[in-house]
Amino acid sequence: MRSADQIADLLLELDHRIADELEDQDLDFKQWDTQSRDKSVQMVVRMAVCMANGGGGTVVFGVADQVRGREQAILGMPMEIDINILKKAVYDQTDPKIMPVFEELNVPEGTGRLLLMHIHPGLPPYTDTSGRGTVRIGKDCQPLTGTLRRKIGVETGETDMTAELIAPVNTDLLSPSAMETLRNLAQAEHAPDDLLRLNDLELLAALGVIRDQRFTRAAILVGGNEDALRRYVPGFNWTFLQMKSDVDYGIREDRVSAVPLSVKRVEELLLPFNPITTLEYGLFHFEYRTWPAIAIREALMNAFCHVDLRIAGPVMVKLYADRLEISNNGGFIGGITPENILHHQPAARNPLLVEALTRLRLVNRSNLGVSRMFSSLLVEGKEPPLIQEIGESVTLTFFRRELSKAFRLFVTAENEAGRLLTVDALLILQYLLKCPEIETGFAATLCQRSEAQMRERLSSMEKMGYLEHGGTGRGAYWTLRPELYQRLAEAGHPERDRRIDWEAAKTRVLSILMERERRGEPGLSNQEIRQITHFDRNKVYRLMTELRQENTNILSPGRGQNARYEYRKQ
Repeated sequence: MRSADQIADLLLELDHRIADELEDQDLDFKQWDTQSRDKSVQMVVRMAVCMANGGGGTVVFGVADQVRGREQAILGMPMEIDINILKKAVYDQTDPKIMPVFEELNVPEGTGRLLLMHIHPGLPPYTDTSGRGTVRIGKDCQPLTGTLRRKIGVETGETDMTAELIAPVNTDLLSPSAMETLRNLAQAEHAPDDLLRLNDLELLAALGVIRDQRFTRAAILVGGNEDALRRYVPGFNWTFLQMKSDVDYGIREDRVSAVPLSVKRVEELLLPFNPITTLEYGLFHFEYRTWPAIAIREALMNAFCHVDLRIAGPVMVKLYADRLEISNNGGFIGGITPENILHHQPAARNPLLVEALTRLRLVNRSNLGVSRMFSSLLVEGKEPPLIQEIGESVTLTFFRRELSKAFRLFVTAENEAGRLLTVDALLILQYLLKCPEIETGFAATLCQRSEAQMRERLSSMEKMGYLEHGGTGRGAYWTLRPELYQRLAEAGHPERDRRIDWEAAKTRVLSILMERERRGEPGLSNQEIRQITHFDRNKVYRLMTELRQENTNILSPGRGQNARYEYRKQ
């Protein structure tokens, strides 16, 4: 939900953006229908149901969402509309009952009054009293179909298949090797010793997967043998393929095994294809694999813990010459998408299984697992994983990249100096090693942050000496400091030489001008080109004279302080 102060800050954006662009999973803007009070009240009820099913949020009434310009977009609410009447209408016309919280926001435009409706998260599904309902997905309210009702049941834990009681406690259903592997993995993660000293049945009971003297399905997934898995969790299995091409494979292994055994075996199969690079640092020699062990472990645990057990099909691990793909049936839940997964609250498809493995520290419930995958790759100068939702499945791809020794040593030195690089900082630095500049909006998208958060982080990186910026306002852009680039030039990016010689400077300025023209942004002033090239004023003038002679699409800058070189397509 958004506070009144946050909404007031967002309204400042309406001069150059429409309200629809500001909407999100937990925020919507609605214009009040002054012609029909009944229609407007029904809209309030519908939006309350939509937000409640989508995890809660805020609806701002009195703003047209497709109009640019603050004065034109903010129409306001009629002063006679009573908040208590709206609250009663929502309560009376929803099932289960929804208790909205209304708040007024005073503005200088329109009627001077906006209404904020805050909907707290509850236990969906919600409908109106006629049985109709919608659910918030992204920026839209979509019909609450049977599939979405089932998805909500999964998200709320009401349909947790791993929590179902399936058989009386019987050690014949357990795999000694699975339980031993479970303990070994947990011990390596420094799980509590008092748990690890328990016998098998005591351990499973302490993990909460034995209830009323019966095994839950989670108990079989954690420590069951193959026969028990085939009987009580039909369809749970995994396949490993070492691909020679997109259609041919060499090594193949198909298994039905408990989660700990499955993870361990896949890691063993990957080991010969995950070579080590040695890096010397002072008197020490550090070893790094192509794909960090922590990244592979997190990806496998995610796949096995979030698989949809209702959909028959294996957890699939495909090893290609240039990449590693790990996929599982079951799309994202709880509003998580590939575009927000870095910072979204975690949501478990199989809560009891996740809870059990969390107690053993094999799974992280604080949404640190994805960040750890990103960080473990980025600190080595490699690309972050690619996460995709394809139909009702999720695929995570690790690309095969060489260790960037210069970048890894840089990160180590920064850590030793007490400057710990966040995932945001690593993403920005890696991007700027490949591209000449980044603007705030794209940086926000890259790091899955708001623009306000991103401006703060970019400014912090500038103060730390990593970045420098040019332009102002929405035309601001950021580049690596030249000395830092020179330090990292060996970091595995030979395709981009940032030596600011004459021809390189012309190429770089032209590419920036073309990119700004594509984005509909102003061109470059003499001062901004000086910042980019580190040339003096006269040298920039000569550079741009030559560039204009070579490329007639670059317009004359004119005179005065506002003079800018612009690129225009013929």
